[in-house]
Amino acid sequence: MELLTLARLQFGMTTVFHFFFVPLSIGMAFAIAILETMYVVKKDKIYKDMAKFWGNIFLLSFAVGAVTGIIQEFQFGMNWSEYSRFMGDIFGAPLAVEALLAFFMESTFIGLWIFGWDKFSKGLHLAFIWLVSIGTMLSALWILSANAFMQNPVAFNINEASGRAELTSFFGLLQNHQLWLQLPHVLFGAILTGGFVIAGCSAWKLLRKEDTKFFKKSMQFGLIIGLIGSVLTMGAGHAQMVAVAEDHPMKFAAMEGIYDDTEGDKAPWTIVAGIDTKNKDVKWHVSVPMMLSILGGEDSYKGMNSVNEDLHKEHDAQFGADMDYYLPVKTLFWSFRFMAGFGTLMALMAVVGLWLLRKDKLQNMKWLLWVFTAGIAFPFISNSTGWIITEMGRAPWTVYGLFTIADSVSPGVTSGSLLFSNIVYFCLFLFLGMVMIVYSKRYLRKGPYYVSPSEARKEAIDPFAKEAF
Repeated sequence: MELLTLARLQFGMTTVFHFFFVPLSIGMAFAIAILETMYVVKKDKIYKDMAKFWGNIFLLSFAVGAVTGIIQEFQFGMNWSEYSRFMGDIFGAPLAVEALLAFFMESTFIGLWIFGWDKFSKGLHLAFIWLVSIGTMLSALWILSANAFMQNPVAFNINEASGRAELTSFFGLLQNHQLWLQLPHVLFGAILTGGFVIAGCSAWKLLRKEDTKFFKKSMQFGLIIGLIGSVLTMGAGHAQMVAVAEDHPMKFAAMEGIYDDTEGDKAPWTIVAGIDTKNKDVKWHVSVPMMLSILGGEDSYKGMNSVNEDLHKEHDAQFGADMDYYLPVKTLFWSFRFMAGFGTLMALMAVVGLWLLRKDKLQNMKWLLWVFTAGIAFPFISNSTGWIITEMGRAPWTVYGLFTIADSVSPGVTSGSLLFSNIVYFCLFLFLGMVMIVYSKRYLRKGPYYVSPSEARKEAIDPFAKEAF
């Protein structure tokens, strides 16, 4: 298998697996902070129990996410050293801030939150979890500031002697409009993820008719958070799509399956299509007339064929006339529909679920509870396909318009070593995923009021023993 393909496969596999846990950690931390806030304000113990119970799921996701994040960062030096040489001055600063400030902030206050329930005042303990939640969001900010530069390079110049991109303004890096389009989309998607994981796990427990009051309350809370997150995510996604049409017309055309320039006063939006990548044509399609222009705000859009010509005129002098600017159209086209489709579906599910909970009917509808249980996977599908669009839509560059993927690979890496490490990473990720699922399921089975045998013995000896965490 080709060296470049193996390197991309490894980084893509690591990124997708890592991104299973990033939005989950951000969303769960935010949800737990809200639950503990409700406990402090309302003084209702069920909110404290909910914060503690779902906090353990958050801790599992945080631990696995940290491990996979470290593996991902190692790959910049292992497989992509030429990219690191070119971009090191740019992404080094935000990645350092993320590790030294945001990650250590999360880690410190997680420890204080876990072990501080009976050692600090309610207000101070609440501040700990909010600082954890803010830390997770700051981590996203610094990582996305580096990624946004790759999508839209700003605040830099090229050192002609070294051939490296050098940062001219750190604050200019933070003013990148791509950053402030990506960040809300990611954060709102994370809130949606946290809400639907809580709702789906609660649905599974309601199917088993265990701790019904607790999990009805949890499901209601999860669906409210999920509904808010889904609506905000759709709004942020729409704003990002409008910008993509301007910044990356090839990506936009591929996502919409447009090979030729749209004709007429208003462009239609294609729901499904049969795409022929060999002949660069759409054989058949089902479209909604004028909808793309209504959503995007433009009467017409360029197709991939026209954009390809424009890119060759702009970049042939630097990258050569044999550069292929066409993207994997089917992957981007269907990924966008999976992302948007599951996002819309989750919003509808949240509305239906909340209405049925209000009518006190949902806990008796087994088939629908199974749908909500399966819905645990929906935000992960939506998040993953969204990142596939973001990263694959930037080809053939790692840094848009400046540095190609082909030039980014480490020169000393061999196909054999990459194949071996791909197999090792796949097995490691499979193991970590199984650990996350097994321990989460085991914890869910125990429920929020499980008392271990050692704790039961302690309470039997000392009836005034403090409540165990």
